[in-house]
Amino acid sequence: MAQVTYTEDNIRSLDWKEHIRMRPGMYIGKLGDGSSQDDGIYILLKEVIDNCIDEFVMGYGNQIEIEVVDGEVSIRDYGRGIPLGKVIDCVSKINTGGKYDSKAFKKSVGLNGVGTKAVNALSSYFKVQAIRDKKTKVAEFEQGELVKNHNQAKTKEPNGTLVSFVPDESIFKNYKYKNDYIENQLWNYAYLNAGLKLKFNDKTIFSRNGLLDLLGNKTTPESLRYPIIHLKGEDIEIALTHGEQYGEEYYSFVNGQNTTQGGTHLQAFREAIVKTVREFYKKSFDTKDVQTSIIGAISVRVEEPVFESQTKTKLGSLKMGPDSPTVRSFIADYVTKQLDSYLHKNKDVADALLKRIQQSERERKEIAGIKKLANQRAKKANLHNKKLRDCRVHFNNKRGDEEKKLLTTIFITEGDSASGSITKARDVQTEAVFSLRGKPLNCFGLSKKIVYENEELNLLQHALNIEDGLEGLRFNRVVIATDADVDGMHIRLLLLTFFLQFFPDLVRQGHLYILETPLFRVRDKKDTYYCYSQREKLEAQKKLRGKPEITRFKGLGEISPDEFGGFIGKDIRLEPVFLKENTNIKEILSYYMGKNTPDRQVFIIENLKIEIDELDTEDELEVFDVIDEEEMEEVT
Repeated sequence: MAQVTYTEDNIRSLDWKEHIRMRPGMYIGKLGDGSSQDDGIYILLKEVIDNCIDEFVMGYGNQIEIEVVDGEVSIRDYGRGIPLGKVIDCVSKINTGGKYDSKAFKKSVGLNGVGTKAVNALSSYFKVQAIRDKKTKVAEFEQGELVKNHNQAKTKEPNGTLVSFVPDESIFKNYKYKNDYIENQLWNYAYLNAGLKLKFNDKTIFSRNGLLDLLGNKTTPESLRYPIIHLKGEDIEIALTHGEQYGEEYYSFVNGQNTTQGGTHLQAFREAIVKTVREFYKKSFDTKDVQTSIIGAISVRVEEPVFESQTKTKLGSLKMGPDSPTVRSFIADYVTKQLDSYLHKNKDVADALLKRIQQSERERKEIAGIKKLANQRAKKANLHNKKLRDCRVHFNNKRGDEEKKLLTTIFITEGDSASGSITKARDVQTEAVFSLRGKPLNCFGLSKKIVYENEELNLLQHALNIEDGLEGLRFNRVVIATDADVDGMHIRLLLLTFFLQFFPDLVRQGHLYILETPLFRVRDKKDTYYCYSQREKLEAQKKLRGKPEITRFKGLGEISPDEFGGFIGKDIRLEPVFLKENTNIKEILSYYMGKNTPDRQVFIIENLKIEIDELDTEDELEVFDVIDEEEMEEVT
């Protein structure tokens, strides 16, 4: 074995921007391309807005303006503005910032002085402008390197800070901002900061009633068993109701940060609700009977919060502050007193809550026997069949496992040929494959009892480990991978129905995706293009000219494993399944899976017409593959 030298020459010190660019995941989590809500480009946006929010919380500036155009982000607040002599230091010197002064930012989102430095280092272009007392200071950077240091100048603009940046494409490959994700992010800021006006491109986002508005916009009155309970105290705000959906639905926040993975505060909130309900009704209800169908939100303010990662998605703090009670006891005391008081004062709500719990109890007992048998079958099936080709990442609560979990994906596909191609092409460390046998059952309008009675659906929920909620979810991304034909689309709809009907929180938390696979391969002797639409096929034909070979892929099994590796690797195209504000799941399922086939036909044909109308010239229409009668029958 060759001897490796280890001398002073092997020791290297990185400056701040080199370290961030070399290890971006340490600062902003996963990179991604913008197809997931927790991708890095949204974390960059959040890091800048967090500073603006802190100014608002301190009482300065009630408006923030955000523009995102062609991948360039611009954010302007009307706070006090960065002190002009420290503008460059605040965005380029690690461990520098006003948040270390606990008197100025007692309960800030971030305390480590890294946020805007990470944005600067990971941007191909970054500009910061501070305006204070009729004077302004501007500095411009490229990949964290100062390229233009402007002199201070006079201005008539109001106080505040303006930050503009363009994420570096050498780090964020083929990135694209999704406005729906940004709007969702901004709505959370609005709910947690009542009275703050956020202007995003041409929209204004505003909340007057905080978490009451949050749950109000996430639900419809007819879907709730009783009016939303809204309670607000010092350093805590909660909202709570019960609906008709399966599972639990929570929105949790710490110091204005959306803790999508929960943490100490959310667990304390869930436990406190059960404790209070048991004591109020003087009955020892099963925990699940109380928690089933809950829709809740909690926001707390903690001094010097400890998060489990730089992206701040899970709270690890045990205490509210250095000389304060524990998070658990603080939340338990508040919920116990205030919720108990509310139920005593509102008998109608208390009666409706009791009926919802009793209904959950009846449903749980009704399926108890079926569930036990189904679990035994699932355990036996896992030993003897090959429906699940698992990945090698296992979670055992060791440090770093959360980062590994972010990389995991499971592909749900149908048929041996399709699952075989994906299985051979996948990354066995982080990617798993679940193979369906035929079309899954249409679950629309059925109770959860059917999940345990149907072997395919029962095995699927066990493969994901979501029977008792998302806490045990084994894969960060659940990807529906079906053929690009009518049967494939039907299977996709049936799986979407399954998840939306019984596990809507899987969708709400951004775990469900659709795999986009190419419809065509266009190639000549030198070049090959994989095309995901008619338009891409036309463009490929123009590039190759002549008469290239065109292959239409109708099934995943037709794509060789070698080719498939390119479609599910670093250049994977995923379409996230995203629920907007005011999305009514019951109405969506009724439209697509209910008895209104003519309406669906009109919708499909109209959208098909739009796609054809987008082809501008007669030449393009000649190249367009005209849909024959058989294909039209399949589409409708």
